[in-house]
Amino acid sequence: MNENQISILLAEDDPNLGLTLKTYLDAKGYPTKLYVNGEEAIQAYKSESFDFCILDVMMPIKDGFTLAKEIREIDHKIPILFLTAKSLDEDKKKGYDLGADDYMTKPFSLEELIMKIEAIVRRCNPYGSGSENSFTIGRYVFNYTKQTLTIDDDVQRLTSREADLLKLLCINKNDVLDRSFALKKIWLDDSYFNARCMDVYVAKLRKYLTKDPTISIMNVHGVGFKLVDTK
Repeated sequence: MNENQISILLAEDDPNLGLTLKTYLDAKGYPTKLYVNGEEAIQAYKSESFDFCILDVMMPIKDGFTLAKEIREIDHKIPILFLTAKSLDEDKKKGYDLGADDYMTKPFSLEELIMKIEAIVRRCNPYGSGSENSFTIGRYVFNYTKQTLTIDDDVQRLTSREADLLKLLCINKNDVLDRSFALKKIWLDDSYFNARCMDVYVAKLRKYLTKDPTISIMNVHGVGFKLVDTK
């Protein structure tokens, strides 16, 4: 995904903030369409093409969490950035569970918004086009580009962060993946909250890999994680 060719779906019910964000993003080369509630936004998403979603959490008719869930049912890969007036960890955890890529708490600077967008875009392709994108894990085949984990005829689609984390584990298969390194590579900082979020994603990956008993993700106390393939 090219940072300069990103079309953005913006769902924000505050007309002043929404117009400000749209005008700024358009001026920065990110063509943006603004919708004032979640229902308008999902209808637009179903009928048009977007590369990036910025969703306000608290909206009338349909809130940002519900909207994100419906978008993820259509496209598991598109980046989603939440805007929220709350800084509660519970709300953030709920958003990440739904497949959000990041959060911004109001108020925020417009420059910070652009930096977040660019960081998420880089994170969606953090290794460049020339790196390995297909991995064999026991009986599983993991395709990083397509964000799929396949065993026999069963295909599990992954979110961007699940794919990023599994790729790091694969690169370090049967060796320790340092927790701090993974946090900085994927979440861009190793804060306590991000560490908790990573634990959620590790738990999800463990669940996806249960069909092959030769595969496991081990906790290495005080250090990180290890993807173990005993086959």
